[in-house]
Amino acid sequence: MNQEERARAFQALHRKGDPIVLYNIWDAGSALCVAEAGAKALATGSWSVAAAHGFADGQKIPLQLLVEIAREIVAATDLPLSVDFEGAYSQDPAQGAANVAQLIDAGAIGLNFEDQVVGKGGIHPIDKQVARIRAIRDMAERQNVPLFINARTDLFLQESDAARHAGLMNEAIARAKAYAEAGASGFFAPGLADAGLIARLCSASSLPVNVMMKPGAPDLPTLAAAGVGRVSYGPFPYRAMIAWLRGEAEKVYGSAGK
Repeated sequence: MNQEERARAFQALHRKGDPIVLYNIWDAGSALCVAEAGAKALATGSWSVAAAHGFADGQKIPLQLLVEIAREIVAATDLPLSVDFEGAYSQDPAQGAANVAQLIDAGAIGLNFEDQVVGKGGIHPIDKQVARIRAIRDMAERQNVPLFINARTDLFLQESDAARHAGLMNEAIARAKAYAEAGASGFFAPGLADAGLIARLCSASSLPVNVMMKPGAPDLPTLAAAGVGRVSYGPFPYRAMIAWLRGEAEKVYGSAGK
């Protein structure tokens, strides 16, 4: 498939009630592993990519290195690739769109794009985030790429008390609507784990809703029944792999010291 065909195939995999499952990767090797396991598409996680290359999360990995990693993943498999692009490395709509253009040039067909103010805390006002999304969509249309913009809200991640998540729903729904009108393709609400609230969001959103699997999150059948269109695993695959690697290394070096 060419890039446009991969983008359209990726879009078609997002079905409410029959979610695409993305077991997040961090480099070409992990991409090949997950592809061989039967994945239909690939998606990076920003935390995982950064950690795997010696950086902290939060746009600390250099932009050009991230673009090159995306290019290597695209070259390694034929699957559609979505890149977790955090805040597009700029608060300015035009510069953010220009940065996303580099991902498209690398062969990516989608991105996660979040509304938190990266590195400073807080959430961008809706009107500012709408302008940023619209700039990305306009750029992609000029390049004739049906880019999948997975518009992420950090409302729930920034509220650690899950008991307060119900009080954030009206704003989350308002953001989902505004982001859809600006040209987003999906709505990502990491941190939200209550099945009833997830179902409410899915019902209210015209976009397929992405939920992140984490300890305590509903299982896949429950998420499908709630109407979720996309399930991703964020940093947890990388963390599990690193925990296993550390354990094996400790066995080797522990026995060597005896």
